[in-house]
Amino acid sequence: MQATLKKMVTFQGVGLHSGAPARLEIHPAPAGHGIVFRRSDLTPAVDIAARWDHVTPSKLCTLMDDGKGTTLSTVEHVMAALAGTGIHNGLVIVDGPEVPILDGSSAPFVRGILRAGIAVQAAPLRAIRVLRPVEVREGEAFARLTPADHLEIDFEIDFVDAAIGHQEKRLDMANGAFLRELADSRTFCRQADVDAMRRNGLALGGTYLNAVVVDGARVLSPGGLRHADEAVRHKMLDAMGDLALAGAPLLARYTGHRAGHAMTNRLLRALFADPTAWEWETCSPALEDRLPGAGVAAYDLAATAWVAA
Repeated sequence: MQATLKKMVTFQGVGLHSGAPARLEIHPAPAGHGIVFRRSDLTPAVDIAARWDHVTPSKLCTLMDDGKGTTLSTVEHVMAALAGTGIHNGLVIVDGPEVPILDGSSAPFVRGILRAGIAVQAAPLRAIRVLRPVEVREGEAFARLTPADHLEIDFEIDFVDAAIGHQEKRLDMANGAFLRELADSRTFCRQADVDAMRRNGLALGGTYLNAVVVDGARVLSPGGLRHADEAVRHKMLDAMGDLALAGAPLLARYTGHRAGHAMTNRLLRALFADPTAWEWETCSPALEDRLPGAGVAAYDLAATAWVAA
């Protein structure tokens, strides 16, 4: 069955790139509504459905676009939290052009959603079943979807910085795995990249507290890593959020090799461009039990995930 929040929940922080104060509210929504973002700072307010075809290419984040000039950036962490807690319907109101970065992970959003409560709705849930392999490539990087009975994510990264290096991880995302394994993993970057972005007026809201910053073999962020492989876990978190823009739970295995936001969006576009590669499936109770948000609870969050919202 579909689900929404029992009550509204609010998050306050700053935008990662602008550094400006940012407020986000997630409101309950009726069955069939889906996830919709609203820019409340505009007159009139502008709504953008959280869907793959409303994404414009961006290497630094997932950028939503209404097609008429209104954008909203960095939606991936809240989308991952919604997917990971099994929220299918919600109105996400943001008072500016960026979602607040909070601690750089999905954990604060997950914590707030669980605090608000999850309301099961009297409407059947449909999933998107991938029927055959779909792949996109760019140089050595690729992203692929293959058939599976539930969502799996398999990711591999390789960075020259010894603090990251080569990492790979594969997870079955059923039954709270997102909360236990990925939700508290923070975005990461190299100090040299931070310096370059700031010279170009970006990352003005980034700090050592809302991102893992590395310089060669050194982790500059206080407290070090939450997981030895936090970097690849965060890439999987990003993929979870970007795949949620399919508009319904995916029954597929996602494989990413050096992939990023733009490539995952290209993959969804390739999937939906081929009507023989996917089909709708109404979820049976047994299938619902294998979805990422089934039966999630606060104890699924690791201790490091309990950060201030």
